[in-house]
Amino acid sequence: MTTCVLAATGFDSGPMLLIIAALLLATGSAAWLLLGRRQRGAKAAVFAAVPLLLLALVATGGIAPAPASAAEPCPPGMSAPVATTPATTDPVTPDPVTPVDFEPGAAGIGDSYFPLDGNGGYDVQHYDLDLAYAPDTDVLSGTTTVTAIATQNLSAFNLDFDTRDVNGDDAIVISSITVDGVPADWSLATTQISASTGQPQVEGSGDDDATPPRTELTIVPPAGIPLGATITTAVTYSGVPIVVADAFGPAGVFPTPTGAVVVGQPRVAATWFPSNDHPSDKATFSTRMTVPTGLEVIGNGRLASQTTAAGLDTFDWEMEKPMATYLATATLGDFDVETNTDPATGITYVDAIDPTLFDRDVDGAPGVKVGDIASQIFATEPEVIDFLSTYFGPYPFSEAGGIAIGYIDEDTGDDLPYALENQTRPIYPAWAFPADVDASVVVHELAHQWYGDDLSMNRWSDIWLNEGFATYAEWLWEEGQGGRTTQQSFDAAYARSGTSSYWQTVVADPGSAGIFAGAVYSRGAMTLQALRNEVGDDDFFAILKGWATENAGTSVSTTQFVDYAESVSGQDLTEFFDTWIYTAGKPALG
Repeated sequence: MTTCVLAATGFDSGPMLLIIAALLLATGSAAWLLLGRRQRGAKAAVFAAVPLLLLALVATGGIAPAPASAAEPCPPGMSAPVATTPATTDPVTPDPVTPVDFEPGAAGIGDSYFPLDGNGGYDVQHYDLDLAYAPDTDVLSGTTTVTAIATQNLSAFNLDFDTRDVNGDDAIVISSITVDGVPADWSLATTQISASTGQPQVEGSGDDDATPPRTELTIVPPAGIPLGATITTAVTYSGVPIVVADAFGPAGVFPTPTGAVVVGQPRVAATWFPSNDHPSDKATFSTRMTVPTGLEVIGNGRLASQTTAAGLDTFDWEMEKPMATYLATATLGDFDVETNTDPATGITYVDAIDPTLFDRDVDGAPGVKVGDIASQIFATEPEVIDFLSTYFGPYPFSEAGGIAIGYIDEDTGDDLPYALENQTRPIYPAWAFPADVDASVVVHELAHQWYGDDLSMNRWSDIWLNEGFATYAEWLWEEGQGGRTTQQSFDAAYARSGTSSYWQTVVADPGSAGIFAGAVYSRGAMTLQALRNEVGDDDFFAILKGWATENAGTSVSTTQFVDYAESVSGQDLTEFFDTWIYTAGKPALG
């Protein structure tokens, strides 16, 4: 085997060494002659001997550099010769390269309440939804592109995509999947979900199956994906999304006479786009929805563009701050839309009202129209946000507004049984707009823009950090409007019977079936009022505001909040929080 050397330089050092030796010889001889008899000693002899030694080495080959013509070029790509040991000419064996161990990502993000929600192995950065909806057939079609960063070496990874019905039929059909532009293998696996707990069914359970089951889309890329790499996954599909019916009420894509309402919690996103469907993995969104011309699409964030071609309109909504998947919407239909920008704050308000609400009476108030009340309450949104900002810090987004929807089932006359804090664009059913123009529901959902949206849950057990804070915002608003004080609201909630199930809920761990229990909301708010009484107003409001502003854009946990409250107040609050959120039973006062 020939050992390569660096390319020759064309410089021969032999003649130069001879010249140096001659000069040293001459210098040494002159020095010896100039030294007096008494000074000629060992040092002078050594000095004179140096050039003689050099000449001897050159003459014997001890210093004999290879001529330039002896160099043999290295193969392409090599920049240095292979090192050899002093004793042999054999190359030094380099350390072996450790093989990369690629493994599948987990089929869940690690939330014990809903173990198949979300996925492991990656962190989503952006969702790009390029979809179309046909109101005459209710078919949703298009491509969702998910951009993520690998958090491990991946041989495969999952997306949540609830495309199958309980009986196994495919309501949505996937036509192609690519990873980084290259076709990828994929498969679907379905797990039945309990309609009572929201968790996977266990053997022997008597619970009914929820609709739809949880379906995991497993994608096998052409090659392993290394830790830290960007993954761009495009999924093209078409079909009629399945409406969710489970322990938490209806959710999903609800067909309407002119379009669809997209809303739900905790499971909704995976019914209409493949996703890492858990609030702890937030991402930015681009949502383009194409619909027949004349219809409106109301999404999250700002309307970047609206284009028309061949009788179709495409709306491009951009949510440029991270958002949990369940907060995404692209509600569409025949809406009355008003857009205004507050000159004082720069916040742009987009409010949409289903026109049928202008013909519908408020329950218990004949002749008072829901649409008119909705218009009045929506007009107060800048006032509400300004009020909440004094307690929570600056509003976290540059857009706001709301969507007032009609029936989610025209045949039965059913309204959505909840309002939801969809990021920058909450969705409200008719009952949210009472005849007395009470804005408390709107206050609640706008408070979520801080607590629930900008600060999302790390795990579903942390939901009191959403609902308790939003309920306390209602108490603050009521007091600000001249109604009950927050302490009076606390007293009214505390007056409930101590033996009721209300007091048996553990606020910081209500169980998967109890995430929307009334105790999570009002006992969560009571915990905040009790904390206010414990640490005093100054520290309490510093906690409220600092918690929102210092954790903006992240997912947070109850443990983090407890630590933060202690750091601001300087108090050990272990016993306090053990009593109020970690233990069942009615806390003693005083």
